[in-house]
Amino acid sequence: MKAVVLAAGKGTRLRPLTDDKPKGMVEVADKPLITHCFDQLIDLGADELIVVVGYMKEVIIDHYGDEYEGVPITYTHQREQKGLAHALLTVEEHIDDDFMLILGDNIFQANLQDVVRRQREDRADAAFLVEEVPWEDASRYGVCDTNQYGEITDVVEKPEDPPSNLVMTGFYTFSPAIFHACHLVQPSNRDEYEISDAIDLLIQSGRTIDAIGLDGWRIDVGYPEDRDEAERRLTGDDDADADGDDSDADAVVESDA
Repeated sequence: MKAVVLAAGKGTRLRPLTDDKPKGMVEVADKPLITHCFDQLIDLGADELIVVVGYMKEVIIDHYGDEYEGVPITYTHQREQKGLAHALLTVEEHIDDDFMLILGDNIFQANLQDVVRRQREDRADAAFLVEEVPWEDASRYGVCDTNQYGEITDVVEKPEDPPSNLVMTGFYTFSPAIFHACHLVQPSNRDEYEISDAIDLLIQSGRTIDAIGLDGWRIDVGYPEDRDEAERRLTGDDDADADGDDSDADAVVESDA
């Protein structure tokens, strides 16, 4: 199964850690975020890594070259950061079967294999991990509802009034049907082409979408303090502090492009 890594973002919320690198190259436990993704995807059986690059793409390409641990790497270029559905369309010509998708700024210690197994056994059109978060945090994510069979029935991106506190994480499997849905997506009120809207189109067309509850933990490394927390969890070092730099607390806070 091929695996797609989305790594085109600027990481403006991670400044100053991203002043000289894209956010996927920010190190956690002495390895770039993308390397953590690669290691997990290869453990899950990935036979090709397709990396969507954009901001400072040369840093990523020069670092990894055309393979990692013997697995070939293909790069696609998202010239403008217009959302995850927009990024996903850059890989369409390289995909002809079910595939994995991971957001390149997420760290997982969780049951990713359950998602891959569900895709292979049930031939779902999409499957992904979901987790319950505090209600006050739900509006930061793609929020979803499920039926009694664990199938997603509704998805809405970063709603002001979340219908639930069940949110999508950054790991998915899809059939190629997702590309048709991405082509149909219209810009959101953030002027982005949202992956949640593409998934919702699949739902409305009667496709099978499965939700698997998170067993373990994951961290979306969006801010310097998230990197510090991921470092602590991976190393077991409660005193770990990114680069020992107290200035992280004063990092510029912006929306990623």
